[in-house]
Amino acid sequence: QVHLVQSGGGFVQAGGSLRLSCAASGRAAGTYGMGWFRHAPGKERAFIAGITWAGDATYYDDSLRGRFTISGDNAKNTMYLQMNDLRPEDTAVYYCAVRRGFNVYDHLDYESWGQGTQVTVSS
Repeated sequence: QVHLVQSGGGFVQAGGSLRLSCAASGRAAGTYGMGWFRHAPGKERAFIAGITWAGDATYYDDSLRGRFTISGDNAKNTMYLQMNDLRPEDTAVYYCAVRRGFNVYDHLDYESWGQGTQVTVSS
């Protein structure tokens, strides 16, 4: 089982930027890459972005494309999420996870979830 450790996040004013990191202890056989999700109060866990292990493909929720950018460092087994022009509606707990299934957008196809990190955007 791969262990994920998240860092980054915190409190920022609207229009600001944050970068989240997710370091993996390794790569489990049969997995395809990693992804970011977020969970806001009263809402379901939502897909943000995904990336393959090789970094040759990235996927985004269309509503976040352009403000959020996913990237990876293969040498460090670390994935990043750069978040720009943050808005109060981006306030949520952000999670990273490893994708084992084919559906990039479905949290049920992910495993080994990180501990979560709170992002709070004030207006």
